[in-house]
Amino acid sequence: MTSDTRIKFPSGFWTGVQQMGVPPHEIARKAGLPLTIIHEPMVTSSQYLSIWQAYSDLIGDTSEAIIRLSTGFETVHFPPTVLAAYHARDYRDALTRMVRYKRLCPPEGLLITEDGDECSIELGWMSKDEPGPAVLAGITLAFLLELGRRGTGRPLTAKSVELSCLPGDVQPLEAYFGCRVQTGGNRNTLILHRKDLDLPFASYNAELLEVLTPVLDQSAAEHQSGNSVTEMVKWFLKRSLPGGRAGIEAAAAELGMSNRTLQRRLHEERTSFKHLLTQVRKELAREYLADPSLDIREVAFLIGYEDQNSFYRAFRLWEGDTPSRWRTERLGETP
Repeated sequence: MTSDTRIKFPSGFWTGVQQMGVPPHEIARKAGLPLTIIHEPMVTSSQYLSIWQAYSDLIGDTSEAIIRLSTGFETVHFPPTVLAAYHARDYRDALTRMVRYKRLCPPEGLLITEDGDECSIELGWMSKDEPGPAVLAGITLAFLLELGRRGTGRPLTAKSVELSCLPGDVQPLEAYFGCRVQTGGNRNTLILHRKDLDLPFASYNAELLEVLTPVLDQSAAEHQSGNSVTEMVKWFLKRSLPGGRAGIEAAAAELGMSNRTLQRRLHEERTSFKHLLTQVRKELAREYLADPSLDIREVAFLIGYEDQNSFYRAFRLWEGDTPSRWRTERLGETP
């Protein structure tokens, strides 16, 4: 995704900040954008990120900016994608819809995984060269919990939260999420109690969903068909490898298609799932090995290998050398 990619901006944002006492024109000016941006349904990727950063700067405290917008956004101003989640059957259905329809509003995407007693939702940026501001990551994750609270009518709490960056005091966010918030890592992740996903939504509206779902599903399919399946699979793999969900079945489910359809689409783009998996592992291995803070075992895990020996064998095939020697030559370190 380039900085001039056109993406849809939620119109309800401007109404929401106005109700919070933050004039939209001040956000536009703070972002260095013309006032007409307030009425533009589509903005560039760089404008999108600038607007969110300007909002955070005007509030002055990132945690406060996250909580105020996540809790202060009235239901009547929800866009159709969020309305479909708010009126879902239960919390699991709502989260599934949020993940699927989030693809209509890049530059961020969501990956959901259920394992044991946990449900993990990780936010990833479509472009590693243009990650979003801390306030956007925080609001995205906070609203997923807020959605569950509003839908179920219960004071749900998270199990844990990880934010890659959070300037300022973390305590207000810990009070909001009801758990510890870790910062300074390389992920933006919300961990929920899996049992909460079975809770029914008091806001369930089958009639409204019958109207919204076909339209949104068609939009999602059209959006997906306009993108390279190769790039979407690579993005999925980069987010999924550490969690062990890097199989073609999981990728197909995430992209809303059958295994056979995914294989066919990749064949049409002259590649295969196996080739992309190897390619992503090679790219990530080089990236992680360039970080001296990661040991070889951690690198092996991060690219989806259960043991270090398997990683060593694969890396020799890729580079003709061991990971430790490859790192030494490039970083000038002793093995």
